[in-house]
Amino acid sequence: MSFSAFLPPRRILMGPGPSDVPPRILEALGRPTIGHLDPRFVDLMDEIKVLLQYAMQTENPLTMPISAPGSAGMEACFVNLVEPGDKVIICQNGVFGGRMQENVERCGGAAVVIQDPWGNAVDPQKLEDTLKAHPDTKVVAFVHAETSTGASSDAKTLVELARRHGCLSIVDAVTSLAGSPLKVDEWEIDAIYSGTQKCLSCVPGISPVSFSERAQQRISNRKHKVQSWFLDMNLIMGYWGQGARRAYHHTAPVNAMYALHEALLIVHEEGLENAWERHQRNHLALKAGLEAMGIRFIVDSAHRLPQLNAVAIPEGVDDADVRRRLLGEHHLEIGAGLGDLAGKVWRIGLMGHSSRIENINHCLQALETVLADVGAPINPGVALSAAQKILAA
Repeated sequence: MSFSAFLPPRRILMGPGPSDVPPRILEALGRPTIGHLDPRFVDLMDEIKVLLQYAMQTENPLTMPISAPGSAGMEACFVNLVEPGDKVIICQNGVFGGRMQENVERCGGAAVVIQDPWGNAVDPQKLEDTLKAHPDTKVVAFVHAETSTGASSDAKTLVELARRHGCLSIVDAVTSLAGSPLKVDEWEIDAIYSGTQKCLSCVPGISPVSFSERAQQRISNRKHKVQSWFLDMNLIMGYWGQGARRAYHHTAPVNAMYALHEALLIVHEEGLENAWERHQRNHLALKAGLEAMGIRFIVDSAHRLPQLNAVAIPEGVDDADVRRRLLGEHHLEIGAGLGDLAGKVWRIGLMGHSSRIENINHCLQALETVLADVGAPINPGVALSAAQKILAA
């Protein structure tokens, strides 16, 4: 067997993540590697923290990137804030709420799960009723933007309910960060985690997190050691704290941090509210094209994510065959359904750098071509003009 350098094919990434990575960020990855305790890298770390605070709309000092993907950010929040015996209410309306439950149980906590139908937002009334029924609850956790369904929940209201009942909140913002309104301080979120590969359009493998002062107090006053050494915030802050003196904790992925810094610069240059508006405008254009074609969204418009569009697969269409042809013939990746929605929906991402007019046009043309070829019950020849009307308005 012989080996050679891996040359990846060029794809247009319009699935649930990763999203397209812009040339600026790819260039940043290739800059010279320096030591993770080099004074210039320490300066970069400080800038990353400030830029993350802007993206998350927070002044929390304990805001930093975890050197691991979003799943590690999730685990960092739970292992630091949940102790054995703690009761935690999990609001589940998709795949990722289920992962929260798994984290609680592995921490020795007791999970109380509120179920909402997949494709629906979390019901605040159900949360309030459950909080009243379980007054000893310590933490409320939910997914702000459920990647498996394309549904957005009212984070502000859910966090307010948690605080009113004396609970900390843990919020999954993996798909919402930089794609739809997210205001950590204004909404008084206690712990939040995200990922770099969605609306930040950075390479996968880093998880931004932020902890409020209340959350930090809970961490400082724990009765038990944090079960994960690597994710113990008491130790990590010695490395990600302010100033030139840093305690060695781990070797940070230096070049990936270059990429994250560049991604956050791009968000800062565009302006956070402008980024939110771009995602929404492009979503409306894609929506107009898909609906003109005859494709139906599964999430009610009031709770629909602009950056993750979950649509029903037309009757009689083979899910895997269409996605295979889109990839092979049109170099376009869209996502399959997960869990209860497997084989029933496609997830079309408009995240970060992928949320561009040329991608919308390509997606509509490619999808129409393949669906018409397989005899799907669609309306051909109308999608592009419907999308253009929205973009021209």
